Amino acid sequence: MSTTFNKRAKERARQDKAREKAEDRAQRKVEKAHRPPVAPGEDPDIAGIVPGPQPLPEW
Repeated sequence: MSTTFNKRAKERARQDKAREKAEDRAQRKVEKAHRPPVAPGEDPDIAGIVPGPQPLPEW
């Protein structure tokens, strides 16, 4: 393989990765817009969690 071919393959891979990242960013932006609003002062990561012992999972 020649170095030119390797450079082209590397550049193509870089462009593909950048395109995938841009698509992921756009998807997250759409998902964020459709998320329901949270109450002020409420952390969405822990909303609905009850303190104390958790119920056992059903087998």
